[in-house]
Amino acid sequence: MDDALLLHRIQFAFTVTFHYIFPQLTMGLALLIVAMKTIALWKSKPIYNNAAKFIAKIFALNFTLGVVTGIPLEFEFGTNWARFSTFAGGVIGQTLAMEGMFAFFLESTFLGLFIFGEKKLSPRMHYFSAVMVFIGSWLSGYFIVATNAWMQHPVGYKIIGSEVVLTSFSELLFNPWAFWQYLHTMLGATITGSFAIVSIGAYYLLMNKNLETAKIYLRVGILFGLISTILVAFPTGDYQVKQVLNKQPVTFAAMEGLFETKKGAELILIGQPDMEKLKIDNPIYVPKLLSFLSYLRWEAEIKGLNAFDKSLWPTNIPLLYYSYHIMIGLGTIFILIMFVSAIYLYRKKIYETKWLLWILMMSFPFPFISNIAGWWTAEFGRQPWLIYGLMKTADGTSLNVSAGNALFTLIGFGGMYFLLGVMFLFLFLKLLEKGPEKIIIERKK
Repeated sequence: MDDALLLHRIQFAFTVTFHYIFPQLTMGLALLIVAMKTIALWKSKPIYNNAAKFIAKIFALNFTLGVVTGIPLEFEFGTNWARFSTFAGGVIGQTLAMEGMFAFFLESTFLGLFIFGEKKLSPRMHYFSAVMVFIGSWLSGYFIVATNAWMQHPVGYKIIGSEVVLTSFSELLFNPWAFWQYLHTMLGATITGSFAIVSIGAYYLLMNKNLETAKIYLRVGILFGLISTILVAFPTGDYQVKQVLNKQPVTFAAMEGLFETKKGAELILIGQPDMEKLKIDNPIYVPKLLSFLSYLRWEAEIKGLNAFDKSLWPTNIPLLYYSYHIMIGLGTIFILIMFVSAIYLYRKKIYETKWLLWILMMSFPFPFISNIAGWWTAEFGRQPWLIYGLMKTADGTSLNVSAGNALFTLIGFGGMYFLLGVMFLFLFLKLLEKGPEKIIIERKK
């Protein structure tokens, strides 16, 4: 891999990874805000409305940082990946434009009404604005996932000359790959949002502040967290992996660390890929379970990497393997945490159980790690293809942008995003310190 290609890939990976910290939280919080607003309107409980408004401020902060960090990605298609944009722009431009023109404007418009228009709107209209923010954020997520799904599984196109031409907009929009990928992604975002508000609630309880609001965050967050952690594993995660097995079998073999074709293949839980000896070191595994999970037959044959030409192998198998297993491992831990929390919540003991509150509070960053590991799995798994089966990654770069130029902008993004990250943490902690109940007091004054 030449230096320019490597730096183009590193720059895009860095900018998109940093960017995805924010949308996954906003998409998750959007659903939870609607849930709290629904309870507030349905049961006439102002405390739920206040809890929703405080989370909306965190939503707005994340939304702002998401916009700022998302704009450079659009330009990088032209600056770093010009040949890819020339080749596939007629297809991916459709969904990316719809995300910007429809979903983004819908979300941003109604977010402004929700944050600043409560005094001028009726309770039902204010609730409606929350619902529209939710629809806008989740619709935005769909257009992005549909774009990525086409790169994973191209449909509805033909090649004319040196460009891809879209022949069916409906096939692009309703790509079968996008269905399970979208559900899996949005449930992952819901997990992030659920753990976020549960962490905030646990923090306030441990600090003996904003106690009633804290209990709301625990109740709502644990309910949605338990449901989403289960559904993200099955059926959405299961079917998403089976799509990879059927459409990208070489990727599936690399994800699972399966170097040899086997009947009754084991499911590796822990191990380290050895690319020299083409085996997994120190494996902890469950015999025959991979075959059963894949085909519901204990002796089913699973193709290993040895069944494919090495030119088709993912370019970084260890990173793909670790990303996938980090996502799966953390997802399993999330189910356990939420299941135990639900039991304590049902028994009404969670509010005084400090060891569990500490676990919930300290869990805040891990859904971000899991979601990013999931996206890394999808992107590293597609390699060496930029568009699976159509365009290699090495053929999509901008030939006129040198390695030096790419390194210069990468360093610039690193410095700028560091400052943005510090600013976000500062503002987030200020909001957390102020708290929802103090906001009510200040407005009454």
